[in-house]
Amino acid sequence: MQPSIEFLFDFASPNVYLAYRALPPILERTGAKLQITPCLLGGVFKATNNKSPIVAFADVKGKVDYEMLEIRRFIAKHKINFRMNPHFPVNSLVLMRSFVAAIEAGQEVAFMEMGLRGMWEEGLKLDDPDVLRQAIDVAGLDGAALVEAGQNAPVKQKLQLNTEAAVARGVFGLPTFFVGKEMFWGKERLPQVEEAVQALAAAS
Repeated sequence: MQPSIEFLFDFASPNVYLAYRALPPILERTGAKLQITPCLLGGVFKATNNKSPIVAFADVKGKVDYEMLEIRRFIAKHKINFRMNPHFPVNSLVLMRSFVAAIEAGQEVAFMEMGLRGMWEEGLKLDDPDVLRQAIDVAGLDGAALVEAGQNAPVKQKLQLNTEAAVARGVFGLPTFFVGKEMFWGKERLPQVEEAVQALAAAS
């Protein structure tokens, strides 16, 4: 049986972007299938009383500077094209709802690339519906249709249920990965994710 890595995902986090860009060699080495589960990072934070590192460590001398250093090291190691979004933090609610609609329409890959590039390479303000619609159009999809579909009750409910289920599984932040029932949080855990996939494959 092909092993699987479940990736709990929201465009809002730069670390989600970095983890996603660093994943392809792991998938190639292990033969694992990637399963993207969209959930709302803001909802996870609210439910778990968590905060982003920039907020949580704002008063800790040197901590945020070190977090930025680790990001630079990760970018250099994995040769990732990245720039901090000048509009950060960007509210990802409409973007994520539109993503769920895109998944249901079979357009997951194209939409993901649009959102990742827009947020963390091009610096777009994707919580502006007009900017979002235009970015989706440029990606060859129907921006107006997907943003509108994202406002449908079943799509909203899907994102909400995914978020609630993530919290129920112990998720408190993103990126979070599951290999079987094992949870791994943070882009720094990718080597552990790979080891878990290899162990699962060896046991099957």
